[in-house]
Amino acid sequence: MSILSGKNILLGISAGIAAYKTASLVRLFIKAGADVKVVMTPASKEFITPLTLSTLSKNPVHSSFTNEDDDNAVWNSHVDLGLWADLFIVAPATANTLSKMANGVCDNLLLATYLSAKCPVYFAPAMDLDMYKHPTTLQSFETLKSFGNIMIPATSGELASGLVGEGRMAEPEDIVAFIENDILESLPLKNKKVLITAGPTYEAIDPVRFIGNHSSGKMGFEIAKAAANLGAQVVLVSGPTHQKVSHGLIEVVPVTSAEDMYTEVHKHFGSTDVAILSAAVADYRPKEVASQKIKKKDPALTLELEKTKDILASLGAIKKHQYLVGFALETNNELENAKDKLKRKNLNLIVLNSLNDTGAGFKSDTNKVTFIEADDSVTTFQLKSKAEVAKDLLNKITEQIHA
Repeated sequence: MSILSGKNILLGISAGIAAYKTASLVRLFIKAGADVKVVMTPASKEFITPLTLSTLSKNPVHSSFTNEDDDNAVWNSHVDLGLWADLFIVAPATANTLSKMANGVCDNLLLATYLSAKCPVYFAPAMDLDMYKHPTTLQSFETLKSFGNIMIPATSGELASGLVGEGRMAEPEDIVAFIENDILESLPLKNKKVLITAGPTYEAIDPVRFIGNHSSGKMGFEIAKAAANLGAQVVLVSGPTHQKVSHGLIEVVPVTSAEDMYTEVHKHFGSTDVAILSAAVADYRPKEVASQKIKKKDPALTLELEKTKDILASLGAIKKHQYLVGFALETNNELENAKDKLKRKNLNLIVLNSLNDTGAGFKSDTNKVTFIEADDSVTTFQLKSKAEVAKDLLNKITEQIHA
């Protein structure tokens, strides 16, 4: 999954021949998982039709302040469009549109939306060689960059005039790659490796049966997505679960038993910056595993259990630079038990949740947690979605490791 997944992307199209490439650009944004809306200058419709872009983006295309429908004017709010966008990309950005953007001219919907946008703005210049080199155009580039806008450099090649030189709009694939890389470079966990465990473990009784628990893995998978969205390289070691994730920065390592998870976690821990162990690892496993299915012939079955390795404690004993986070699911004396676990296992932070809280715990889409840090500071949150809990946790960790 691209870092653009889930982003609201507003594509502004001005009147240049390179507008024909925006059909491919919209498709690439959609393929990356973004939601795309398009705003066009009126003249740009001579180069590519709104119908094409609407069909590809699956959203209406806007080019004027009102839509005329059966004599009833429907206002297209530039303010709403600007606030909706997580990213605003003007491509192609002609010399005319760039000059207007740089000087605050507001004579069409695209420019009004630009002046209303609160999000990062990228612009991809496209014009002929002499126009690209003209002092006024160069001044527009510098003025827009001084506003914090980000320029996607034009390339050299054959231009519409037949000349060969600088001014050719970057190819759609390169525009997408530029934006992805720019976002990643600014993210707080860029170049950090985050190790996460998720889900239950299954401890075999025989080839058919196992001891397990009700963990769905939802919390761990949400944490993995939140970490990757902050730029981290994520290794997600997951027990058996139906959860799925597709993200270019997440490597999923499937395991079954506590022993499997122990082995994989220790394989990666040395090169890890942050480890978040949210898996519900079995505390005990059968001492002997039957090689054949146990037949149901006796009225009772006795299993002798032995302790599994304590993965979290084993990491706490060897950690050096790593920031180590554990989870505590409690049913009584919650705060005292969590604080004790934090100290015994040499953690930097522990996430406490209680089965006594409605909407928290296994299988639900929500959780109610308390963060306890090594200095005994306690932060309690209200019931939230697990996605929001994951963001809160990663924000706390980021704050701590950059302190």
